[in-house]
Amino acid sequence: MQQVIHSYNPAEGHGLAHDPLNAIVGPRPIGWIGTKSKEGVLNLAPFSFFNLFNYKPPVLIFSGTGSKKDTIQNVIDSGEFTWNLVTRELAEQMNLSSIPDDVDEFEFAKLTALAGEVVDAPRVAESLVTMECKLLSCEQLKDLDGVMYPTWIAIGQVVRVHIARSMIDENNIYQAHRARRVLRAGGPANYYEITEDTLFKMHRPTIDEPKS
Repeated sequence: MQQVIHSYNPAEGHGLAHDPLNAIVGPRPIGWIGTKSKEGVLNLAPFSFFNLFNYKPPVLIFSGTGSKKDTIQNVIDSGEFTWNLVTRELAEQMNLSSIPDDVDEFEFAKLTALAGEVVDAPRVAESLVTMECKLLSCEQLKDLDGVMYPTWIAIGQVVRVHIARSMIDENNIYQAHRARRVLRAGGPANYYEITEDTLFKMHRPTIDEPKS
């Protein structure tokens, strides 16, 4: 049966009560990014446009929109950052770290800053998984007409990973559901928690070899 379709050109507006793009492509993992400024000031901020790309080398990509935020400037200056996993237990503190004022986000959100082992950027000690990254590139977004937008896309290579042993089972396998991961779900304040009861499995299809 043919669906009734709402279609639009993004450049001309979506015609809905709220932009649906970041709800359609989601829920999305949260880029909880730790950086250090040239002056040695620590910074921690969440980014909703974030994901992992590629296995080898492992690559993380996030973007800062609206202005060249402290995180983006720090990444450009230092060439280093960390990513920290947001769990349900840390969700409220992650939200606090989005405060726009010039404050110490670690102190404001009552989080503990750990120094990176490979990069000079802070990790969140309370996070169950952190990744240390070195910058591959950071570019300002340009559209099809060559117009520059106040969005900067940072691509970093993961150079060290830290996983809480509680996340690894007796068979030495990482158990993602134990983290109770929190994901961004669009809208002004929507999030999802991932739990074990939502898991289902699908194996990739294979083609049987013809019998001789």
